[in-house]
Amino acid sequence: MAFAFKTVATPVGLLKLVATDVALAAILWENDDPKRVRLVPLVEDVDHPVLLLVERQLREYFAGTRKAFDLPLDFLGTSFQKRVWYELLNIPFGETRTYSEIAHAIGKPRAFRAVGAANGKNPISIVAPCHRVIGKDGSLTGFAGGLAAKECLLGIEAG
Repeated sequence: MAFAFKTVATPVGLLKLVATDVALAAILWENDDPKRVRLVPLVEDVDHPVLLLVERQLREYFAGTRKAFDLPLDFLGTSFQKRVWYELLNIPFGETRTYSEIAHAIGKPRAFRAVGAANGKNPISIVAPCHRVIGKDGSLTGFAGGLAAKECLLGIEAG
């Protein structure tokens, strides 16, 4: 299966939007580690309907007019990773959670390190808001887009 992609400029840099025929599969960062999310082959399609929808909703998000995304998603990962990624969707706009809180929410209270690893492999950044996950002490921790991007996203949501 080939994936369609489109690159868009945003306040946090260039993002590569990737979709199947019917759903968003990834939002990749400009300097993303190519091993973090492996989706191949990629075929550029700037008019792909899902990618146009994602682009519009991202613009609204960055403009401060969208607080929730309404997109078809296709998470590609292990069953554990998917549980973590779907739990990210439950973190309300403008709020944060710790890795431990996510682990508890998925019924694996001792798996906070595994939650952190899954969070780091989240293919659909921003929409599945891994940027809303912080360290137990409230610190900003690792983020595929970089800590400056994470801080920017949290700042957008803080108003």
